[in-house]
Amino acid sequence: MALEFFLPMIPPTVTHQEKKAAVKNGKPRFYEDPKLADARQKLRAHLGQHRPRKPLEGAVALLTVWNFPAGGKHKDGAYRITRPDTDNLQKLLKDCMTAEGFWQDDAQVCDERIIKRWADTPGIFIWAEAI
Repeated sequence: MALEFFLPMIPPTVTHQEKKAAVKNGKPRFYEDPKLADARQKLRAHLGQHRPRKPLEGAVALLTVWNFPAGGKHKDGAYRITRPDTDNLQKLLKDCMTAEGFWQDDAQVCDERIIKRWADTPGIFIWAEAI
């Protein structure tokens, strides 16, 4: 079973790497920055509309195309070679896909391609398939 859909949104640039830490009563406590929590909420809301009836099982191939708003010197279709890094973008997305029931564990993703580019139509294209 293959899943293929587009999330029409301005992709978040905040990443999972931006978790915060504080020490309370001598113990470290980790928490999400409000921007990260907002990005997680938006991703989950968009992903929830495409949740599969049953999670993908076994090994999963995943293709994501992150389309950031083009404009100015950035032309439609040109690769985005600036931050955030693809691996940092992908971590938050896969965590949200796990929470939304696309698979049991994002460790199932064993074949992955990530593209980051500028686009006239911003959003995230996602294709996932059990392989």
